[in-house]
Amino acid sequence: MTKPPLTLYLAAPRGFCAGVDRAIKIVEMALQKWGAPVYVRHEIVHNKFVVDGLRDKGAVFVEELDDCPPDRPVIFSAHGVPKAVPAEAERREMVYVDATCPLVSKVHIEAERHNANGLQMVMIGHAGHPETLGTMGQLPDGEVLLVETVEDVASVTPRDPTKLAFITQTTLSVDDTAEIVAALQTRFPAIVGPHKEDICYATTNRQEAVKAVAPKIDALLVIGAPNSSNSKRLVEVGQNAGCRYSQLVQRADDIDWRALEGIRTLGLTAGASAPELLVNEVIDAFRDHFDVTVELVETAQERVEFKVPRVLREPA
Repeated sequence: MTKPPLTLYLAAPRGFCAGVDRAIKIVEMALQKWGAPVYVRHEIVHNKFVVDGLRDKGAVFVEELDDCPPDRPVIFSAHGVPKAVPAEAERREMVYVDATCPLVSKVHIEAERHNANGLQMVMIGHAGHPETLGTMGQLPDGEVLLVETVEDVASVTPRDPTKLAFITQTTLSVDDTAEIVAALQTRFPAIVGPHKEDICYATTNRQEAVKAVAPKIDALLVIGAPNSSNSKRLVEVGQNAGCRYSQLVQRADDIDWRALEGIRTLGLTAGASAPELLVNEVIDAFRDHFDVTVELVETAQERVEFKVPRVLREPA
């Protein structure tokens, strides 16, 4: 039986960013240095395939420090942690390694600098997300006010409207965040913004690639986890760019083939914590159903690389 033709537009950049790559290496190097088990507070990155692979190598994923024995190393996830977490690890004399993405750490430093200058912070982010919790936890309670939407801006009640600064989660929608920033600047004309925008290069690049692909396609699949902020934003970007079918899948097994009947063009990308192996798995699955022609749509090239902490580069 002849397979129907399908042009698969493969977005680039896609998949692992430098912060995710560094975080995974930190866990792997910690296992090599100290042996198993090594404990990790929260998922190191938001991807089940990655987490399961590290668990198979001897990583133990826990929710809090209380779940870790004091005599084994603990790693803090790429999303960052409140200041109270490393402080408690030091109090308990634990060996710990901070895998916080350096671009998230940059936001932490910004928040501290503004706080030292007497400014109260407004954070644009998603309530309950580990990165948001970690960033808000850099400052005392009440010093960071969270907004998630343009509508939230109207209900912000700062201590002094003339002494405000804003920061953002690094994995937000670029377009949605611009609207929220505009609302903040309209209501609080004196509000201070970051020296360089907080949304990270990888988030921005992956969203731009989806925007470039969207006009060409009947459907878009984003490979990523349901708790991955940057992956969910890619789905929304596809929808907002006019793609009638834009869906998140974790693996090829999640593809809804019935919903894709009759398509002739498909866009494919992956969130910043999804490995390329899963991209290839999805492409192979489409080859089983269609006569696939792959076309690369590249909007940027990434050469960013972050070093792992010195403690992992030193002899045991």
